[in-house]
Amino acid sequence: MKIAYLINQYPKISHSFIRREILGLESLGLSITRFSIRTCQDPLIDEADQKELRKTNIILDVGIIGLLISFLKVAITRPKRWLEAFQLTVKIGLNSDRGLLLNFAYLAEACVLVDRFSHLEISHFHAHFGTNSTTVLLLNNVLTGISYSFTVHGPEEFDKVEAIALPEKIKRAAFVVAISSYGKSQLYRWCDFKDWDKIKIVHCGVDDAFFNLPYQPIAEKPCFVSVGRLSEQKGQYLLIEAASKLVSQGYDFKLFLVGDGDLRQPIEEAINHFNLKDTVEITGWATQAEVQKYILQSQVMVLPSFAEGLPVVIMESLALGRPVISTYIAGIPELVIPGESGWLVPAGSVEALVNTMKTVLDTPISELENMGKNGVKMVKDNHNVTQEAEKLKLLFQSIH
Repeated sequence: MKIAYLINQYPKISHSFIRREILGLESLGLSITRFSIRTCQDPLIDEADQKELRKTNIILDVGIIGLLISFLKVAITRPKRWLEAFQLTVKIGLNSDRGLLLNFAYLAEACVLVDRFSHLEISHFHAHFGTNSTTVLLLNNVLTGISYSFTVHGPEEFDKVEAIALPEKIKRAAFVVAISSYGKSQLYRWCDFKDWDKIKIVHCGVDDAFFNLPYQPIAEKPCFVSVGRLSEQKGQYLLIEAASKLVSQGYDFKLFLVGDGDLRQPIEEAINHFNLKDTVEITGWATQAEVQKYILQSQVMVLPSFAEGLPVVIMESLALGRPVISTYIAGIPELVIPGESGWLVPAGSVEALVNTMKTVLDTPISELENMGKNGVKMVKDNHNVTQEAEKLKLLFQSIH
């Protein structure tokens, strides 16, 4: 059985969980071919990502001429299937937020899979994210009959269900993966009751690079870390405001923002405005080893997001024995249990964030370490990448 993965951009700095999943499946004996629609625009600073790039087939590397040739070639050699795929593309495109033209581009990309890569004899395709990569696999299924499945993360897929034809994708898929119970419930909302059995939970996982590190006690020096793309939905801007209020109340601590993104300049301006240059540091993108270092030198991870699926950085922090402050949204409460592995605050509330960070700063190290140990156990029990890869392997094997 030959499985292929298709992702919009792979490898990518924020997609280490996909790399772990693929490597986990390969360690179980499956053959995985990697496809990416386009090359990631962000620099790949992690050696593991650079290695994955060398294994990945980039569809758009064929260029516009290559897309057109494949489009016409499949139309001539598979006219009946091509016409069906064309009609489905029009149907999806008319309801899409991206328009007909881009959806015809997805059809052309599906034709490239058929024309250029049919010699690989792929027996099943799997995509991460229910957006354009899954659209390509949906159309490839019509063109070839090759089955597909996909993993839905949210929140983007749940924000524009009809625009990305999510119900149609679920209907035609062999199975659909949700990364949390919350995600599963949202997929139930958007598919026929008879398709509920298709929806399976497979968690994102953490590998031995986190579990096998020697235990490092939580440092006495007050320190928070927030890992993720600097963007509106991650809520880091409010974290700067919360930090300023704590400093004004006499609290002394350090806050590291590990990541980069479109909101970096406004965040830097806020740091200057609140005179927090000695308190807050933006590190930029970091390798996995560097992320681990920042988490381990902190007391608590803070992720005040407005919209998420179930952030992998929460799993990573808990796996390293560091409690987490996050928000009551999506799948986060399934992993961050108040009083056990961390704290939850209402999304968007600076006041609640300030009060909770203050609680952390006033909590004895011994209590933080007990919460961290609870978190390690939770992640080992529910987010071990090998365990989750085994679930996915069984799903792949059930198809044929």
